[in-house]
Amino acid sequence: MALVNPHGGGDLNPLLLDGPSHKAELEKAKKLTQVKVSSREKGDIIMLGIGGFTPLNGFMTHADWQGVCDGMTMTSGLFWPIPITLSTDKSTADAIPTGNEIALIDPEDGSILATMKITEKYTIDKGHECATVFGTTDIEHPGVKMVMEQGDVNLAGPVKVLSQGGFPEKYGTLFMTPKETRALFNELGWSKVAAFQTRNPMHRSHEYLAKVAIEVCDGVLIHSLLGNLKPGDIPAEVRTNAIMALTKHYFVAKTIAQAGYPLDMRYAGPREALLHALFRQNYGCSHLIVGRDHAGVGSYYGPFDAHHIFDKIPKGALETQALKIDWTFWCYKCGGMASARTCPHDDKERLLLSGTKLRKMLSEGSDVPPEFSRPEVLEILRKYYAGLQEHEKVEVKLTGHSAK
Repeated sequence: MALVNPHGGGDLNPLLLDGPSHKAELEKAKKLTQVKVSSREKGDIIMLGIGGFTPLNGFMTHADWQGVCDGMTMTSGLFWPIPITLSTDKSTADAIPTGNEIALIDPEDGSILATMKITEKYTIDKGHECATVFGTTDIEHPGVKMVMEQGDVNLAGPVKVLSQGGFPEKYGTLFMTPKETRALFNELGWSKVAAFQTRNPMHRSHEYLAKVAIEVCDGVLIHSLLGNLKPGDIPAEVRTNAIMALTKHYFVAKTIAQAGYPLDMRYAGPREALLHALFRQNYGCSHLIVGRDHAGVGSYYGPFDAHHIFDKIPKGALETQALKIDWTFWCYKCGGMASARTCPHDDKERLLLSGTKLRKMLSEGSDVPPEFSRPEVLEILRKYYAGLQEHEKVEVKLTGHSAK
């Protein structure tokens, strides 16, 4: 059997230039008006470059923004759940005539990430985007805060990507493009592949989810977010080492692959679950593991809203399907990991696990039960927390579903 098709049904559409065309475009870019992008926009540019956002060719127009917000559909009819937009302040936008090209600049080191031809400049109702995409306009929601603080003018147009933003240099072979993961799956003989989305080290519940997926798929891609997180979250390098220790000791060889991707979290809950499935389709994954409160934050979403949204999208909108798994926990009566579908016992017998709870215990130096996390993983995480300087420590609060 073959791997799933890239989104849109065609070939992968990486926008990253190479060879002479890269050199020529880079020289041209040095003479263009420069626009510094945000961290979120940088991740989007890199995904456009490596083909992760196939079949997009750049940042969305107003009509596409409206269609995605209101019905998760672009004007072409393509299914897309979250707007992919670029913004700037009004004075910068006013100084760039429509039809001109600009250079998009890395917010961290000032290097040139891409060039972009401006086909449209437009303003949006930021509150409308927040209400439709995040389901809230509460400024305390990190995704809402991100949108409300962005520039007042959106710029639309195709991009030519010139850089991978330092991700290959920082993360080495962990940073893989869709072309590379597809080649890996073919090499392993996998066609039915489940993606496991993570922004945390894997605890026993995560391990259980991955092993359930292995039972029904050829293998699992543990796909770690490499972009920005919330303060207090564990850095990607530490997470990667912890996951490597877990898979080495507790998984059968060649049932697990590990890779990373360059986006920031949007914390858009159900809508972000759909985006996660969409770009995993480009990476070659036929399924996305969707557990409790996928891509959620606080108590903005119900624990299984991300399950339900897959039932509401048009048939055929995505080839990649949700592998929906119920609440998972350690049951003392069962003597092992279980889910609400398999365990008949009540809450007093259950130890509910979450990444937030694990971070809180580790940050406070508390004992972590063996039912919560494997010792090889805890050793790596405790070493990380022990090495934090006082100013690097962030109080971890249990809110929403993680508090249960």
